[in-house]
Amino acid sequence: MNAILKAQNAYAPAVPSIQTPRAIELRILTSITARLSRTTDSYAHFAQAIHDNRCMWTALAVDVADSENGLSASLRAQIFYLAEFVSHHSARVLRGEASAAALIDVNTSIIRGLHATGRV
Repeated sequence: MNAILKAQNAYAPAVPSIQTPRAIELRILTSITARLSRTTDSYAHFAQAIHDNRCMWTALAVDVADSENGLSASLRAQIFYLAEFVSHHSARVLRGEASAAALIDVNTSIIRGLHATGRV
């Protein structure tokens, strides 16, 4: 380990930075979308990325279905619809009937939206 890395480790904060919920969502979305985009990976890795994406969207659907969610009713409905689309399209992708491009496009649009709010 060189001196610069030793210094960075020594002076790094002991407590990791606190992230906002939107920043966490953005990090997860970005990671999963990158994994979906890697078509050269093995089928097992690709299938795992599809599964993780579906789980993330299911969690979002559960969150927006909660009556105490602070988002507007129309935005909550749109997110819920996207979660249903992701679930159905994911099954088609895994059966070889469709490509993951639509899933990547949905995630990319949400990533752009999170960036556009400026609160990430």
